[in-house]
Amino acid sequence: MLPWKRVLRPLTALLLAAAVATVPAATAHASSAPTTGWNDYSCRPSTAHPRPVILVHGTLGNSVDNWLSLAPYLEDRGYCVFSLDYGQLDGVPVFYGLGPIDKSAEQLSAFVDKVLAATGAAKADLVGHSQGGMMPRYYLKFLGGAAKVNALVGLAPDNHGATISGLTNLLPYFPGASDLIKATTPGLADQIPGSAFLTKLNAGGDTVSGVHYTVIATKYDEVATPWQSQYLSGSDVHNVLLQDLCPLDLSEHVAIGLFDRIAFHEVANALDPAHAGTTTCASAFS
Repeated sequence: MLPWKRVLRPLTALLLAAAVATVPAATAHASSAPTTGWNDYSCRPSTAHPRPVILVHGTLGNSVDNWLSLAPYLEDRGYCVFSLDYGQLDGVPVFYGLGPIDKSAEQLSAFVDKVLAATGAAKADLVGHSQGGMMPRYYLKFLGGAAKVNALVGLAPDNHGATISGLTNLLPYFPGASDLIKATTPGLADQIPGSAFLTKLNAGGDTVSGVHYTVIATKYDEVATPWQSQYLSGSDVHNVLLQDLCPLDLSEHVAIGLFDRIAFHEVANALDPAHAGTTTCASAFS
């Protein structure tokens, strides 16, 4: 019989390493969001863009590094842009989104209230990457967020779990591994397909009324797999495959949120559908 206890920690390390491989190296400034540029609480939404945009980072991301490209992209187009840190674990700096996701949703709820109070807007729009595209759905469904949010745009959101290219399918072969992950990094455990969190989140339908949902996926995703599992079902859902817009786009799970301007163009379309333009490969230069 294999010494299971000896292999539990290496397996957990393997899962964490796979996740870490999907985020950029953190920089020293990442411990707090900038107060100039985006997260400018003196910003007042314009008539053209009447809602502030709140960016929600992914697992092992943070409010700065995840948005070094998208935040300025939206600012340049006249939006008031904000971002938050959530899901922090004690003693783990910079890499966030690891705490229980229902608690992270509570942090998002408080941040939305803060932004709405500062800007005077009635509602906000949310744009999230990976877990950041899925976690807000808990806020919308269970914490009253639907009354305060106009649209949720998910970039590679793991709406029905993240198998990490099938790696999580190995967990049953290592008794106790799932319990260890839940105890040490509950935010990862919550994203494993079939978790109690995902079962609750998706029971009774993927969406709530009054919110416009957009999912932007890439077929080269190696984390939220299979990529089709990112899609939502509902009457007000727009599911988009990046390669249908530009077959040459090779972005995977990280790139779609960090620097893919084709994906960013589609985000802008989702935020302002009345003035949407056709997204093509040329959108990379727009």
